[in-house]
Amino acid sequence: MPRITTQAMAALTREQLPFAEIFGFQVETLGPGSATARAPYSNEFLRPGGTISGPVMMSLADYAMYAAVLTRIGVVELAVTTNLNINFLRRPEPGDLLARAHIIKLGRRLAVGEVELLIEGNDEMVAHVTSTYSIPPRSD
Repeated sequence: MPRITTQAMAALTREQLPFAEIFGFQVETLGPGSATARAPYSNEFLRPGGTISGPVMMSLADYAMYAAVLTRIGVVELAVTTNLNINFLRRPEPGDLLARAHIIKLGRRLAVGEVELLIEGNDEMVAHVTSTYSIPPRSD
């Protein structure tokens, strides 16, 4: 059972993650150590050439990974990204961007995971992301 719900993640997004709220990012599903997030298509996401910009893709991947981490540790606001590596695999056509994140390894201080980025309706990844989060020590 995830330690955060989609409703709680939506509230956290509104209250603590203004960039995600501005972009319209939404967490659609959560499972233990996993999350799927969506960036609804917007012309504002496009760069010259009509492709979705890399910074939007990286931001959605980071958001999805944060949600996946929270499913395992609960709401810990100071869990932060320490590394994010992205490999752009193909040109993303305009459309809703989906991020499927899952944790590979969760330790006491670090969470390592990966994210697949896809355009809705196409199962071919447009980018592959690996990410590491630092988890603050518990104060209990």
